[in-house]
Amino acid sequence: MGYRVVVAGATGNVGREMLNILAEREFPIDEIVALASRKSLGTECSFGDKTLKTKDLDTFDFTGWDIALFAVGSEATAIYAPKAAKAGCVVIDNSSLYRYDPDVPLVVPEVNPEAVLGYSRKNIIANPNCSTAQMVVALKPLHDRARIKRVVVSTYQSVSGAGKAGIDELWDQTKSIYNPTDSKPPRKFTKQIAFNVIPHIDKFMEDGSTKEEWKMVVETKKILDPKIKVTATCVRVPVFVGHSEAINIEFEEFLDEEEARDILREAPGVMVIDKREDGGYITPIECVGDYATFVSRIRQDSTLDNGLNLWCVSDNLRKGAALNAVQIAETLGNRVLKKG
Repeated sequence: MGYRVVVAGATGNVGREMLNILAEREFPIDEIVALASRKSLGTECSFGDKTLKTKDLDTFDFTGWDIALFAVGSEATAIYAPKAAKAGCVVIDNSSLYRYDPDVPLVVPEVNPEAVLGYSRKNIIANPNCSTAQMVVALKPLHDRARIKRVVVSTYQSVSGAGKAGIDELWDQTKSIYNPTDSKPPRKFTKQIAFNVIPHIDKFMEDGSTKEEWKMVVETKKILDPKIKVTATCVRVPVFVGHSEAINIEFEEFLDEEEARDILREAPGVMVIDKREDGGYITPIECVGDYATFVSRIRQDSTLDNGLNLWCVSDNLRKGAALNAVQIAETLGNRVLKKG
């Protein structure tokens, strides 16, 4: 016996990935439905060897459905997630709406799988920000060994993190560079993204940080450990898919780089590619389509008594969004719902 599963926002980048990953991982499904807004009604989506036609999210009755994966943004989630939850369908939400709600668990299954047990307070589980998700997967096994005091992270985030509009803008601007008569001014981003980097993701806050940077701080504390100090600088780069992060870690006790490398090799969800030679590391283009969080460039920080540096790369549409949501569903099924 399997689950009755809903994918809301099935025509978007993340929604399509959710359908792909549910099929790839053979999640136990008896029935599945793809939902979208009325403007996308009837659009076809692939699910394994099947083709699904989208149904109307606005009129859908969630009664009798087990799990709903939401990838529709905060505004639509605020309307439809409570309806689904009230109907008895557990919502796994990819937006930021519920991440900071104390009654909603924020889950990365490799890090805090036990947190799914808190779903029953609102029948909702939150998926973290893409940049946070891959970082805490790499930090968790190291934190278990040597206790992390402080993290300094700089992110290099692909345009797919801004949705289809971000991908289109990079594509169009890149073409226009070679055709000066066809200028493509910034619309989705604040400045030209083609052949450029932009140290600004989401809105600015009063302290000078951006909302994206604030998310990494708050979410790391909620998922991993509230005592960890985190400071982040988040940068948009002209890469289509794949987020990269340069992470500096200060521990409470010394952790040798060789031991750290061995720990990460054994860690769930982590793949270590770390050779001190040309090309002996992973770049975002190589991680596209993969489930893993890749770690490279592991080395001591000579400016700290107990410091390490590492490079972390992951497919943000997969681990940062769709895969993590499906893993939450798997964890929920194994620990609570127990079908299939």
